[in-house]
Amino acid sequence: MTDQIRIIGGQWRGRNIRFRAAPGLRPTPSRVRETLFNWLGQELPGYQCLDLFAGSGALGFEALSRGAARVVLVEKLPATAKGLRDNAARLGATGAEIVVAEALHWLRQDKRRFDVVFLDPPFAGQDLLQVLPLIHERLNPGGLVYCESPEGVSESRFWSEFRSSRTGRVTHQLLKPEQGSV
Repeated sequence: MTDQIRIIGGQWRGRNIRFRAAPGLRPTPSRVRETLFNWLGQELPGYQCLDLFAGSGALGFEALSRGAARVVLVEKLPATAKGLRDNAARLGATGAEIVVAEALHWLRQDKRRFDVVFLDPPFAGQDLLQVLPLIHERLNPGGLVYCESPEGVSESRFWSEFRSSRTGRVTHQLLKPEQGSV
């Protein structure tokens, strides 16, 4: 069965992204994406973004729709990655780079830097705790990290919370690196 979610802003506003249900796949709802892009600014001209647990691609395609130059969408399930490629082709999303890989492995191999990193892993694992230490090396100066998780990410000597909200049982946070930690 195919589900869909609507892009809410930018050049593809109103267009749908199609995806197949998969274990742990929770597309970020429209209301939450609206809040996130209010935090980031409505337009992301020329941004380099990473959607590390891409799933439906809602965050990555939303960023491209709003002017991001490139979004790397990393997805470990080949069938889900095929859906991302199909959506990129339908939208004409030339800035979408779809990678089939496990997130931690990809992060350890690829050394590119990004302006915004989207982290919305399946809630069953502890991926955020393993991924966040590796993200520091991947951020451009002024870069931000968006996280979705059940409990939220605690502030540490490496990260501080720039913005946050909670919807139901999900905490949404925009994190920035502490001064001197990048």
